[in-house]
Amino acid sequence: MRRILSSVVLGLLALAAPALAQSTGLRSLTTGDEGRGWEAVGRLDMGNSAFCTGTLIAPDMVLTAAHCLFDPRSGALVDPGDIEFRAGWRNGRAEAYRGVRRAVAHPEYRYEGRDRMDRVSDDLALLQLDRPIRNLRVTPFETAQTPASGDAVGVVSYAQDRAEAPSFEESCKVMERRAGVLMLTCSVDFGSSGAPVFVVSESGARVASVISAKATLEGQPIALATDLDAALAPVLDAMAEGAGGVMNSGGTHAFVGTERREIGARFVKP
Repeated sequence: MRRILSSVVLGLLALAAPALAQSTGLRSLTTGDEGRGWEAVGRLDMGNSAFCTGTLIAPDMVLTAAHCLFDPRSGALVDPGDIEFRAGWRNGRAEAYRGVRRAVAHPEYRYEGRDRMDRVSDDLALLQLDRPIRNLRVTPFETAQTPASGDAVGVVSYAQDRAEAPSFEESCKVMERRAGVLMLTCSVDFGSSGAPVFVVSESGARVASVISAKATLEGQPIALATDLDAALAPVLDAMAEGAGGVMNSGGTHAFVGTERREIGARFVKP
């Protein structure tokens, strides 16, 4: 894995900007029928300049990438009050709109710029919404064990060329899993940061990983994702202990609250 990763060219995916759409295996979820069952995936608007993708995993908890909580130009923390989760955002409307009350990143995550391969394994964050989403059409996803090399996965994401409706790619595969990082054949772009990587079975879809970055390997586009098996537990612990901010590049916390509470998410332990 170390030899392979040394050949990867990396770029984190938070900032959205205009671009031409490319031909991929993505299927756009532009209608209600196409998007049914995926409404808990939403767009996270980070102020007025950027967006990421997030996934509801409890009525008031959204899973995303830690680097989404930082302004890519200044490296400063984004004020949680400037973040809005738009569940099932499609063609100018969402199933639910919520603000963010608290934001907690992985305790080991440090934002040190956009091109840091060694941060992918810790690139995970939880956002506590200002109000739970109680909507029968928006059902939080459970988490699952991280898939193995060769396993099939799917990704639902927004991106710079599909900002107004999510797209689903169900034909991805795990190329490699090691050191807290998954290398995937999935198609991602700016705005896809935090997108859920699903394993789908007869019991339904479960979140197994979170997109962190796009990259190239030997000239071919790939996606890098954070391994939930290793990264999720520390974030859950920090949230349950009352942490209310994210660790910034200087190693200090920006607190937005200190309430200790039960999270109530339906997590599947490895």
